[in-house]
Amino acid sequence: MEKINLKIKRLSDKFADVELPGYATHGSAGMDIRAAVENDFIIQAGKAALLPTDLSVEIPYGYELQVRPRSGLAVKNNIGVLNSPGTIDSDYRGEVKIILMNFGTEDFVIKRGDRIAQLVLAKVYKAEIEVTDELNITGRGTGGFGHTGKI
Repeated sequence: MEKINLKIKRLSDKFADVELPGYATHGSAGMDIRAAVENDFIIQAGKAALLPTDLSVEIPYGYELQVRPRSGLAVKNNIGVLNSPGTIDSDYRGEVKIILMNFGTEDFVIKRGDRIAQLVLAKVYKAEIEVTDELNITGRGTGGFGHTGKI
């Protein structure tokens, strides 16, 4: 597997005890990223919250970091990444923040250093736009949502 260098910068010493993003297993596609909160942070039922990580990144040009939910948080606690997958562009240098949504009916507590999402480094391709009067014909054609199967 090809490895790409991803530079990560801590924004303060206040959260030096919070682990940096990392892969949980050899085969993991995503790196767990953790909450940099001083005190317990409550995400109210049915609400979204923006969680700090105290990190910024330097992503190589031609790549993005995708922010994705953690399956354990989703299935056990109804917590997901609201704009999933979120995109961190290669030219962004601000703090990485994670938009979590509590889809459940009970408040959820995030503690300092909790794994809150995962980051997947992905190759990005730039499209060249070509205006045309004709597109090739497919079996689906203009069939919209639910066209290829029952909902």
